[in-house]
Amino acid sequence: MTRVLFLGYDPETVDFSDPALPPGMNAEKIHAGIAVAMKQFAERGWEADLCLFRPDETAGPTVERQLVSKSYDCVVIGAGVRLPPRGLALFEAVINAVHKAAPAAAIAFNTVPQDSADAAARWLATRSRAV
Repeated sequence: MTRVLFLGYDPETVDFSDPALPPGMNAEKIHAGIAVAMKQFAERGWEADLCLFRPDETAGPTVERQLVSKSYDCVVIGAGVRLPPRGLALFEAVINAVHKAAPAAAIAFNTVPQDSADAAARWLATRSRAV
């Protein structure tokens, strides 16, 4: 079975005043988008796990712990992790945690939670054609 890990900030910890984030974004919208994404993963027949983390020094270790608990075919990293420029160092920590703990997993990026399954599909399709 195809296994996907969806990574993102805990919506309750996001600084929604950051101008790099879409206007009107809030924790409720993120939670709703995550629910859509998880449903879409399941509809495609994929086993999906959600790993939410705080935007602080615990992010990398949290991601690594999740990644070593199972083998994932693809890791989708939410747009909120990579968009705000002031979060670049944290984004790099997350990428390096994925690279270290799941070197064989494809890495995909969404633009909103609702397109996470499409993001994973781009890379999972590439992997299945290469096999």
